[in-house]
Amino acid sequence: MKEKREKLILTNELLASRLPVFIWISTVYAATIILQFFKEPLILESSVFTGLFTVHALLHWNSYRMTNKHFWFYFSAQGILIYLCAILMPDGYQAVLIGLLPILIAQSLGFSYQLKRVGFVVLISIVLFFDSALTLSNTHDLILFLPIFVLMLIIVLAYALLFYQQVHERLRTQSFLFDLKEAHTKVEELTLSNERQRMARDLHDTLAQGVAGLIMRLEAADAYMVQGNTDRTHEIIKQSMVQARRTLAEARLAIDNLRAKSASEIDLKEAIHNEVQHFKDATGIMVFTHFKLNKHLSRTLMEHTQHIVKECLTNIAKHARADQVWVNLSDQHGQLLMEIRDNGIGFNPETIGTEVGHYGLLGIQERVRLIGGKMEIHSNSEGTSLQIETTFLEGDAR
Repeated sequence: MKEKREKLILTNELLASRLPVFIWISTVYAATIILQFFKEPLILESSVFTGLFTVHALLHWNSYRMTNKHFWFYFSAQGILIYLCAILMPDGYQAVLIGLLPILIAQSLGFSYQLKRVGFVVLISIVLFFDSALTLSNTHDLILFLPIFVLMLIIVLAYALLFYQQVHERLRTQSFLFDLKEAHTKVEELTLSNERQRMARDLHDTLAQGVAGLIMRLEAADAYMVQGNTDRTHEIIKQSMVQARRTLAEARLAIDNLRAKSASEIDLKEAIHNEVQHFKDATGIMVFTHFKLNKHLSRTLMEHTQHIVKECLTNIAKHARADQVWVNLSDQHGQLLMEIRDNGIGFNPETIGTEVGHYGLLGIQERVRLIGGKMEIHSNSEGTSLQIETTFLEGDAR
């Protein structure tokens, strides 16, 4: 893929260079005809010369189509055409040799980076130059003519080297930009994936948990209503109304990607106590809390911790059939330690993330990964224990 892209860019650059070279070839043709007609007009030879020169120009114009697969054919044909054009114009051959042979050598540099190929083209061009020059003139004229040819060859080669160096720098730039675009696309895809995961967590931790809490409260209200305990039913309905408003507020905050309090205003202990109190009001399960936090946490760490505790309590209420829960948070030796434990019926930890519609523990795993922590789950018929350990980041301790 990369090689095809580079070949396409190189082809475009060579196409752009055809016009100035074609203008130069036309100038060489005009100079040759003028020099020849100035000394001795040769009508027939000039007509044949014009035909051969036209073939040479057409080959040059289509060189980008031929050189990749037919390198030797192209340069052999061009060399023969240049030689014949020079022989046909005995009084204007200097313009042909000076104008066309350096261009031919420069083209070999552009179409091939193999030194053997370029060296062979240079050797053939030198042979053509001396053979045609010695055939049409004497040694004295050759000595006068040779420095001009060498000077033109140096100028054309210098320009060709500079041009193809710029082409390759452009190739490198284009390749770099393409790779950068690919990397940017991958970053966008990863960002989109992470954003979708974040939205899934936020929706689960706001709407899903809030609705689940309302269902539990309404189920409790229904049970008390069946028993004829209208006072307790009325109390639970009021709590459900509060919970519904709270869920709506959290959903709006999640949509706006905002929080009700700033990082400096959030009190983790208060937030956890509120979650525990809501849990106790909704389920009647006894909860024992233990907090030993001597450091303030970053906003991100506090939010994830609060959501983890909330999700654990929701799972216990829905699945554990427990009557006692323990919530412990502490910081020791620069690490935040968290444990949520119950005395319920337990479950199989290997089923995490495999059951459709059960994404609570999967969301907890993602949150633990985001805060750079480790999570262990131990569960049996006597209860479940979830332990999380994460290191304080440099900005967490204040």
